[in-house]
Amino acid sequence: MTVTIVVAVVALFLGLIAHHFLRRRDTDADDKGMSVQDLIGPVQTLTVLILAFILATAATSYHKAQEAVHSEANAVDHLVEVADFLPDSAQRRRVQADVVCYTRAVRHFEWPAMSHGEDSAVPGAWTGDLRKALKDIGPGQGAFGMLVSADDSRAKARQTRLAEATPAVPWAIYWFMLVLLSITIISLCLCIPRRGNRPQLITLALVTALLTATLLLVHDAERPFGGAISVGSTPISDVEHQATRDFHAEAAGAVLPCGADGRKKAGSA
Repeated sequence: MTVTIVVAVVALFLGLIAHHFLRRRDTDADDKGMSVQDLIGPVQTLTVLILAFILATAATSYHKAQEAVHSEANAVDHLVEVADFLPDSAQRRRVQADVVCYTRAVRHFEWPAMSHGEDSAVPGAWTGDLRKALKDIGPGQGAFGMLVSADDSRAKARQTRLAEATPAVPWAIYWFMLVLLSITIISLCLCIPRRGNRPQLITLALVTALLTATLLLVHDAERPFGGAISVGSTPISDVEHQATRDFHAEAAGAVLPCGADGRKKAGSA
């Protein structure tokens, strides 16, 4: 983000300096601008087109990340609901405990890691225990198929969430866009008349701010779990609270095998 702002500001000042030195000897043409605008028009058009393309790509990634979070929350919530059909209370508590600890681990470990495009191994401990629980339940139970289906939906949604945590726009394209942004700003500066140019300067500042803000928006949107407009973990938190209530309602005084952050307690099986 800082690099984008610095590049845009530097390009603006370089363009104004170039405008001053290249056009200071002009006389009558100073009041009308230069026909060089016809030459830089294609570059400006290319800048706008590429900027629109990467903005659309980043917005799509952001939307997919939101959908993945909600899909994962729904799948986990369904997993808890289906567990209520298990006749064995110990099996119900184990599935509910795994769900609670999984959601806690996702919130406290995986969410911060995703802001850097990474994942965490902590939630995997609970998905592994959940698979063991499903094996112990066995296909003889009527709810087994629904449990497996819900867990499969959870796993797919998690993979999508992790995939969308990585930048949607390759770094090479982003830096190429920065170069085009700089060229566009400098070229606009060269098209400004030397005298009576206050309206053009104001417009130039507004255009620079608009292009920079768009590129910053792309930078934020393509990293949906970090930045000012990051996707929140509220759906996962809601499922965690519901699963925690169900667990304690099932067995008052029962102790979860994980701490408040989802990390497995020492001595827990």
